[in-house]
Amino acid sequence: MVKVAFSRPYFGPEEELAAAATIRSGWVAGGPRLDEFESRFAALCGTKYAIGVSSWTTGAFLVLSALGLGRDDEIIVPSLTFIASVNVVVHAGARPVFADIDPQTYNVDPDDIGRKVGPRTRAILAIDQLGLPCEIDRIVEIADKHGLIVVQDAACSIGSLFRGRPMGAVAPTAVFSLHARKVVTTGEGGMIVTNDGDFAARLRRLRHQGMSLSDYERHGASPTTFETYPEIGYNFRLTDIQAAVGLCQLDRLQDMLDRRRRVADRYRSALDSHPFISPPFVPAHVTPNWQSFQVRVRPAGLLGRNEVMEALHLSGIATRRGVMASHLELPYRMLGARLPHTELAALECMQLPMHAGMSEAEADRVIDALCGIYANA
Repeated sequence: MVKVAFSRPYFGPEEELAAAATIRSGWVAGGPRLDEFESRFAALCGTKYAIGVSSWTTGAFLVLSALGLGRDDEIIVPSLTFIASVNVVVHAGARPVFADIDPQTYNVDPDDIGRKVGPRTRAILAIDQLGLPCEIDRIVEIADKHGLIVVQDAACSIGSLFRGRPMGAVAPTAVFSLHARKVVTTGEGGMIVTNDGDFAARLRRLRHQGMSLSDYERHGASPTTFETYPEIGYNFRLTDIQAAVGLCQLDRLQDMLDRRRRVADRYRSALDSHPFISPPFVPAHVTPNWQSFQVRVRPAGLLGRNEVMEALHLSGIATRRGVMASHLELPYRMLGARLPHTELAALECMQLPMHAGMSEAEADRVIDALCGIYANA
């Protein structure tokens, strides 16, 4: 049986050649490819600065730490998210306060954010779930009203638009992922974007042990220009090999977005009137990148979510459960959050295969298999 992959990086010979050329150049870390990748990424996001890091998690930790968030501080975060978004709050020393979601978009509900603001709240981690931008303008308004910091978790949303603006252009700071499942990937890695020049310079120092000069700057200076270490930093760097791959990914970004959209359009057209499967809802002011395609298995149907996933598996079609409810995982149960929309979505949602390399035939096979499962049931 020929299987339909759930996700797969969309690479061509360009990425292979770029990585090899970077290796041959001798500049494999802290060099010109990283500098170029950061510049192009910032331009794509409509920001002045981008800072490459080793992962989304290290980037978000770096941002929260540099903003002075930590002990005795509370950060509001949706529970319906990959657990890294919650773990990083704890890594920074702060306490997560869970907010519920809008059951249509699966993004955090701004009204519930407003209800969760308390005397110790200092920040909001606003997440673009599944590549669909959250209501970031409303979230920024709530933060301004209460004097809070906003960090946008844009891990999944490179190439998405919110009211015609690219992700990264609305919140003061946003952090992207370059993991293998993301639309733009370097295998692993992350990118922070901001318009604050001083903040960007500090993040660059902190990602490299607090060093006052980058390797690239030091290479072009006189031999007696010595770096200093004004504060304690970390080793959270993105390599030039990864950056070279990332530059090729940016070259093909529009093509990858178009390919994903065609698969999503095919899915949505076929499932729009399905009696038991609900396709994603997309607000009119949002353009998603279709990083993932999450559907909901309606409880009134003949089959539960897990039964549908098992049946698709037997048909050679890979799926994943929907986005997890982080507050139900063991490390966070003691916080006692009760989030009805989040808990129901975590039980009923699953994700269908979605990647830029999917063919129309593969998408049709997924659709036919879904329809066949219910017909047989």
